[in-house]
Amino acid sequence: MNLPRRAFLKSARAAAVAAALPAAAFADEYPARPVRIIAGFAAGGGVDVTARLIGQWLEKRLGQPFVVENRPGAGGNIATEAVVKAAPDGATLLLSTVPNAVNASLYDKLSFDFLRDTIAVGGIIRVPMVMLVNPAVPARSVAEFIDYAKAHSDKVNMASAGNGSAPHMAGELFKMMAGVKLVHVPYRGQGPALSDLLGGQVEVLFAATPGTADFISSGQLRALAVTTAARAAVLPQLPPVGDVVPGYEASQWYGLSAPKNTPAEIVDKLNREINAALADRDMLARLAAIGGEPLRGTPAAFAALIADETEKWAKVVRAAGLKPE
Repeated sequence: MNLPRRAFLKSARAAAVAAALPAAAFADEYPARPVRIIAGFAAGGGVDVTARLIGQWLEKRLGQPFVVENRPGAGGNIATEAVVKAAPDGATLLLSTVPNAVNASLYDKLSFDFLRDTIAVGGIIRVPMVMLVNPAVPARSVAEFIDYAKAHSDKVNMASAGNGSAPHMAGELFKMMAGVKLVHVPYRGQGPALSDLLGGQVEVLFAATPGTADFISSGQLRALAVTTAARAAVLPQLPPVGDVVPGYEASQWYGLSAPKNTPAEIVDKLNREINAALADRDMLARLAAIGGEPLRGTPAAFAALIADETEKWAKVVRAAGLKPE
């Protein structure tokens, strides 16, 4: 037998042995190279901060760099498309969030189907939003605000962090369920929306809780309620909107997703590490600093959350006749 043929047979035997190994053996070696976490929004926001916190944890635990790559634009669709097109080997992950569920119905033509083309890895945190009004608005409760809005139909301006953003959708859900008409005024981010709320150019804003505490405690803005189904640890003094509008719930959530066909063993390994992070006291404190409440659970549980959110927001998009900017 000549040398090339012996080398070929040796290679073929090695391939056969590798094929016979359980998939878990490959997962044991994951990650063998740096991993990218794609964030669909600019640096400094909740998506970016969450991606960096969980990336630092995974890097420490798994021994490879987990590099956050910001790809803002089109409400997160640019980042999502990049992940959908990536190899399903665990080397590219998406920091998934509410707009991924919203965009499925907000955009008529996408090159991907988020539910079909990604696989849920695990939830990380849920972040409550808070219903804020300018102090010039006489309402001191959700019930009083509803009465005020009905008495001033189509004259009350509702700011948002942008069309299709979580705060926008929280406001549209409120309008639909409370039966009030508010004029939507979109901004490019929560900062400008808060500035105009402080200045009185708009009357109400459903805002992510980080960055609002000082305005609330100083009396510059009045907080009426939180948007979660129950009271939130970050603002325990506030009742939920749902106490007045039964069934109302809207919150920001963050988790990791991967391209479809990513091996289950890799997904499960990442999920275990995410849940380990959510049991770590220091990590929980860092997440709590941005208003985050842990979303522990299996990949299936996170997939169910995404599916439920996609269905819920599709109803709101259709009812409000929303279109992308």
